[in-house]
Amino acid sequence: MRFYLGTHHPGWLRRIAVPLFVSDRTLRDYKRLPRAVERWALDSGGFTELSTHGTWANGPSPREYVARVRRYATEVGKLDWAAPQDWMCEPRIVAKTGLSVAEHQRRTVANYLELRDRAAGEVVFAPVLQGFELADYLHCVDLYDTAGVDLTAAPIVGVGSVCRRQGTKEAARIIAALCARLPGVALHGFGIKTIGLRHYGQMLASSDSLAWSYHARYRAPLPGCTTHKNCANCPKYAVRWRTRVLDLLPADATEPASHRLDGAA
Repeated sequence: MRFYLGTHHPGWLRRIAVPLFVSDRTLRDYKRLPRAVERWALDSGGFTELSTHGTWANGPSPREYVARVRRYATEVGKLDWAAPQDWMCEPRIVAKTGLSVAEHQRRTVANYLELRDRAAGEVVFAPVLQGFELADYLHCVDLYDTAGVDLTAAPIVGVGSVCRRQGTKEAARIIAALCARLPGVALHGFGIKTIGLRHYGQMLASSDSLAWSYHARYRAPLPGCTTHKNCANCPKYAVRWRTRVLDLLPADATEPASHRLDGAA
């Protein structure tokens, strides 16, 4: 499993030699982009966009987003894939948009198709399976199938709306069901908790987490970190935290689950 370290600081791309997960919301204002020293993936910032506005109308248009991702792929380099402008299905987000889970799924699939077609193979956008109950996710698989998308052939397929679940057993059941439905699929778990990775990390091709920053915010800084009151923005703390997480995982969860990520873009 490739474990992307989430960061608020795009500048880490030029100096941190571990896979990073960076949001378009933090990267898009850079006039001079950092050149990546390691593989990375791009988050669209969808949760913030929808939780704040309840719509993508205030965000970049699909045309603008594709243009940005092309620029990142060229100027930053080493981009594995980019998340689409998907529609999360947590109750809080559905309440904010006023739409149904089914409509969120329809819009998620439609956005992926538009981004894919506009990108014309120049960059990789990850199809994302959205839902809340297990049946929702399986329905989302059907939507992609109806649209002619072979998820088992995709370099990576995201599983959304799982990171804030308290019940890791439910998340594990969803991941297992998707693997059974789509044999050989390369799944990415967005924001999977550490305890979740211990239980089903071996079923994922990759995952990401920014939890280290919250963890550090309520602890004293590391020895030698004398310039800040905590390590919530500290690369030294972040990399150490990632190493600890990987050390706690079963051996079969820390090995790459899919070679399809390498050189995806």
